[in-house]
Formats: sequence, structure tokens, C-alpha cells
Amino acid sequence: MAGRSPPGSGRRFLLGLEKMRNKLALIAFGGNAMLEAGEKGTAKEQYRNAQKAAQLMVEIVRKGYELIIVHGNGPQVGNILLQMEAAANTIPAFPLDVCDAMTEGSMGYMLERAILNEMRKRSIDKEVVTVLTQVVVDREDKAFSRPTKPIGPFYNSFRAAQLKKENKWQMVEDAGRGFRRVVPSPLPIDIIPKRGIRSLVERGIVVIAAGGGGIPVFINSSGLVEGVEAVIDKDHASALIAREAKADLFIILTGVDRVWENFGKENASPIARMDVDKARRMLDEGQFPPGSMGPKIIAAIDYINGGGREVLITSADKLKAALADRSGTKIVRSRGASADAGRKTIKGE
Repeated sequence: MAGRSPPGSGRRFLLGLEKMRNKLALIAFGGNAMLEAGEKGTAKEQYRNAQKAAQLMVEIVRKGYELIIVHGNGPQVGNILLQMEAAANTIPAFPLDVCDAMTEGSMGYMLERAILNEMRKRSIDKEVVTVLTQVVVDREDKAFSRPTKPIGPFYNSFRAAQLKKENKWQMVEDAGRGFRRVVPSPLPIDIIPKRGIRSLVERGIVVIAAGGGGIPVFINSSGLVEGVEAVIDKDHASALIAREAKADLFIILTGVDRVWENFGKENASPIARMDVDKARRMLDEGQFPPGSMGPKIIAAIDYINGGGREVLITSADKLKAALADRSGTKIVRSRGASADAGRKTIKGE
């Protein structure tokens, strides 16, 4: 019939659009990037650091990528908790999930402004949007029965006992420096505004999402969303968003230029490239400690096993060189593994 498209042409057209879309990168970096050691944490200091971070973010955009940014918030949320403790007799304290939302908003604003200004300097016509991101966790996650993540200020034994009784907090003594509250760190299982994030990216907007790992929530027995006092690992949340958004590149910024094999030993050697099988094997051998490189490697494996393409781990100083294959460590799919091999995630690490 005249005017009818040949069979399969619609699918080929959609595939053509898929090939034409810009590549998508997700970059994750810690809250220390905006509040460096020795700083007081003033807005002026943090905005100055945000300007430095913005230069790195815009470099990724200049490479032709759409961009999602996930930042940490450890020092910042710690300062909010300190402020609330200082004003405890005057102003009611907020729960941890609200504190997470506060840092997502304040840090997102500073990063938004810095990135927008940096792009204007370079005549890049893009918008930047911060998405307050609720991240779903399983209320039955075993992390809730074994809180391990220390947060907030140090307390003396009297105040710690008082808070434990009044707020039902779990408190632990920390190396002779006092007592700190510990909270659960459950694994993220879903992103509530994931369609919104995808829609923004598809429109060419730079998205800042899941700051500090996101605002932890769970779905109650009535199917409604409730906040929960917990901390979600930023790298795990980043891996989940990278999978959901189908990112082509997942960048993890850390304190070293490359991942090392036998780190700290005489036979230590930097790794420029490794596949998921090698990363998993080295993780099982204890090469990547839980308190440092471990969560980043787990997040990388999780992303690749969930259909991701490539992970780049490097430092902020070497990001530009790493994007040009002159530094950093790339983690890729194992030989013979298909692009959709996985949907297999690492749990309970």
C-alpha cells in the first residue's frame, strides 16, 4: 500500500535514534571534595571547592557526555548534626533523613551554580538541575540489626548515655575520643525519581542526584513511602543510578590515581585495566579493604554485572588524563560476557 513503511522500519528508526544519542556518564565523588581537611566548612569555602569540582564536571561535558553527578555529604551532614547538638536545648533536632535532604539541597545549589557558571564561561548552553533523591532500602536488610556507620559529633559518656536512653540511639566508644552514634547502612534497591532523572538527561540537562547516597526511605505495609534513619553508601547508590539510567561510563573519584594490586607492599603495581572477573578475584583475596577501595570495587562490579559498560576509577587531579586513557583504572566486562549478562548484584559485602 502506498505510503506504508516497510516492515521493521520503525524499530530500525528507534535503534538509529539510540545510536545518535549522546553518551552518558555518571560521576561520583566524596563530600571531602567540597569540604577539605582543615577547613571550617563555611559557605564561602564550600563554594570555592564547588568551583574546582565544576571544572572537572564540565571537562566531562566537553568530551561529549551527558552527565549525572552524585556527591558525598559526610562532613556536611556531620556539621548539621553538630549544629543541632549545640542548639539541642533551644531547637528540636531533625531526623537523619531530613538532614540528608538539607545537604542535598545546599550542596546541590552550590554545585549547580558553580557548574552553570563554568559552562557559561565556556559558552556551553546547558541547564543544571538538582534532584532531591529518595532511595528505597529494604526494611528487613540485615544492616538494620547491625548498625555500623558512625555519624555526628563525639559525646562524653554522660551525654552518650542520655541520648541512648532518650532517643534509643546505639552508641559506640571510638578509640578513646568519646562516643558516637552508629546507624545502619543498608543497600539501595530502587530510586523513586528514576524516570524523572532519565527524562532530564534525555533533554540534555546536567543532573545532580542522590547526594550523600540519597535520602533513605522504605515502602511500608500500606505501600506508602517512609523516611528511615540510615546512611546509604554513595558508591552503591551511584552504581544503581548508573544502571537505571543506562550510563555508558561510571566514574568514581577517589584519593589515588589508579587502583593498585598488592597496595602498600614491595610488589605493589598499578592497574590500568582489568575485567570484572579479576576485580572479583582480588576482592575475594582481600586486596580491597571495606573501609577504602572495597565499596568502590563492589559498586563497579555491580554496575557492570547489571549491564553497564565501563568504570573509571581515578583521582580528581588525574581525571582529565584518565579520560584520555593516560591515567586511572578501567574496569570492563569480562571476555565473553554479554551486555545484558547480569542483573546480578553483590549483596552483603
